[in-house]
Amino acid sequence: MLDKDRASGIFDRIRRLSSADEVEVHFSGGRFALTRFANNTIHQNVAEENSTVSVRTVFDGRTARASTNKFDDESLRQVVRASEGLAKVQHPDPDLLPMPDAREAVGNGGDDARAIQTPSRYFPETAAITPEQRAEGVKKIVGAAERHKLTTAGVISSADSFEGIFNSRGLNTWHKQTLAEISITMLAADSSGWQKSNSPDVSHLDALGLAETAAKKALESAHSREIPAGKYTVILEPPAVLDIVGFMFWDYSGMALLDQRSFLTGRIGTKLFGDNITIWDDVYHPLQTGCPFDGEGMRRQRVALVENGVVKRVVFARATAERMKRSDLCDKAGPIAATGHGFALPNEMGEMPLNIVFGPPNTSQTQTVEQMIASTERGVLVTRLWYIREVEPFEKMLTGMTRDGTFLVENGRVVGGVRNFRFNESLIHMLSNVEAMSAPVRSSGEESFDMVVPAMKVKDFNFTEVTKF
Repeated sequence: MLDKDRASGIFDRIRRLSSADEVEVHFSGGRFALTRFANNTIHQNVAEENSTVSVRTVFDGRTARASTNKFDDESLRQVVRASEGLAKVQHPDPDLLPMPDAREAVGNGGDDARAIQTPSRYFPETAAITPEQRAEGVKKIVGAAERHKLTTAGVISSADSFEGIFNSRGLNTWHKQTLAEISITMLAADSSGWQKSNSPDVSHLDALGLAETAAKKALESAHSREIPAGKYTVILEPPAVLDIVGFMFWDYSGMALLDQRSFLTGRIGTKLFGDNITIWDDVYHPLQTGCPFDGEGMRRQRVALVENGVVKRVVFARATAERMKRSDLCDKAGPIAATGHGFALPNEMGEMPLNIVFGPPNTSQTQTVEQMIASTERGVLVTRLWYIREVEPFEKMLTGMTRDGTFLVENGRVVGGVRNFRFNESLIHMLSNVEAMSAPVRSSGEESFDMVVPAMKVKDFNFTEVTKF
């Protein structure tokens, strides 16, 4: 697997081979392995290792990229030739900036002045996970399923990855991290339960604990009753919150504002959500993961997206920030500066916040899920959501379904499972009607990327029909 020293040597070889005005090289790859199980038995083991070099060249405002996973001299010569050949036939990009040097990459300002250090995200114990250790985790999960007379399926995986960027203006930056993940579904005759968790540090994962929780949800939602669709107080567990709110963060982008495809168009600086909603993008948060630099090597900044319900700003790649400064939207876009959230060039999407952290609620509104249940006269407890799609973009109206543990709450306690619902709900409406939240936790779902989010108790959540399962 590549390390920074070897990557530096490869970059030097590429630079000597290129005649371009500027050269940028992305390095990425690592090791990934998983053990998949179904019907209470392991049925698949997969392991792979790969390293990729992606070369971007620039000639007089024209740029293009080509990639390879071979590092011999001839392969590097071919990838440089391919990148240069593609770049020379492009139309000049009037918004293309010179590549950042090391000083620019680390010196852009953020929402705080503190010297931020990225927490360690590389754990040798996670990198060294063996198939036997994954099988031992599966054994615990299957044991829980068999004790409860259930059938289980899922995945245990581990990864050891790296990412680095070098360019001809002296920038060189490198990041490596590990990640272990467990996903479990427990199946009964007419019900199911689900749990998922991941962490750079495998010691933070509890296969048996996750299995028991998933089994409990499957057992307690069995023989579910049907209740009518309508508006309910809902208690959304963190994975459900993550998967539904994840649909709005593509809009927190300067490019989306310029293209007028963001629901935040004309709304920067306005109060859009409830007083208790504060959202940051913060790659340095101890519960977050990921790379501390963006696709051009710019250091990611900690950015306040929403404070007490008021939309404060969006994120910017370098070129998007310059375009915004020249546009007639510049006085409606909030603070405009590169924030280190751009994708690798060339791209058509610009940038996006990828390390979402919800601020903790006020002490008076902080409740555990159990306390939310105890304070609810009648409502629905939702484990997770799936098949989410956008219906109307400006009000961020979404539709989707509940699954893997949906329960009726009456008089402060869970009284049994209910048939799943389809919902039609506006994120603006939902985040304006949050009555209580738990402390934010790192959470994983299936419809969106990992975030640090709370459980939420939301009034008047709109279920439009009962599903057939």
